[in-house]
Amino acid sequence: MFKLPISVDINNLIADLRFFSWEASDILRSYSKILKNKEKAKEIIKSKNFEDPVTLADIEVNDLIIKNIIKNYKKVNWDILSEENVKNGSSDVAIKSKWLWVIDPLDGTKDFIQGTGNYAMHLALNYEKKPYIGLILIPEKSELWISDGKSAWCEKKDGSIKETNMQNTKKLQEMTLVTSRNHRNETLNNLINKIGFKKVNVMGSIGCKIASIVRGESDIYISLSLPGQSSPKDWDFAAPEAVLRAAGGSITNLENEALSYGNENFTQDGIIIATSNKLTHQNICFEIKQIIKKYDLYPIKT
Repeated sequence: MFKLPISVDINNLIADLRFFSWEASDILRSYSKILKNKEKAKEIIKSKNFEDPVTLADIEVNDLIIKNIIKNYKKVNWDILSEENVKNGSSDVAIKSKWLWVIDPLDGTKDFIQGTGNYAMHLALNYEKKPYIGLILIPEKSELWISDGKSAWCEKKDGSIKETNMQNTKKLQEMTLVTSRNHRNETLNNLINKIGFKKVNVMGSIGCKIASIVRGESDIYISLSLPGQSSPKDWDFAAPEAVLRAAGGSITNLENEALSYGNENFTQDGIIIATSNKLTHQNICFEIKQIIKKYDLYPIKT
């Protein structure tokens, strides 16, 4: 069972997270506008590695979140895992506490640079390697999706509340798939074609994709990483999982097993499936597995 440290009140915690999430939104939107100027954009992009770019926005939001957590909760025994700190080697990744903050200050950096608007900030609090509290901030939509460990909802910057609107489509071929813009491979394309979804939405950021499901625009997301190649990390999935599960959806591997956090290099390998309905999720995983086996699309457990 999820339990916050004794000195932490859930309502106060959510209020704090809400406050500096909107601060992060202002930072991200400010840099997004600057990126439209090609000359100024060169100064913002710190790492031009196409597969794993880094911008000043990543760094500034990362610092904002970590400083606020440390400042507001000096005496609380929890650790912090941040994508940016792992990248630059400044983070001690020896996790000792049951409570772990998992941060991706800018999920969808490629889309951020490309100006698609499909980028997000992820912030999750894991308890014993399982995410419960989660926030997905989508600045360009003025949306902050929140899970308090029990329920999920969306807040607009003006304070208005937007409820979840999950679709409970039961048949795989009736579903709308949301899939990656920049992280597709031929194996995933083949699988999508063999399934024959009703509709396919394309966008960046796993947070944006999961929000699309919780918003009711999509029904399913499939992440497929090829053996020996790059894969998503814990900070890509922790906050989205917390929000989706609290909203009534499910996210597992192909075998319908819960995602495992804290693996070597924090990787989320293989095939991961997120759906809008936890009651039909297992059957959907089974159907997809049968299609993969039938057409020999991917090495899977027998």
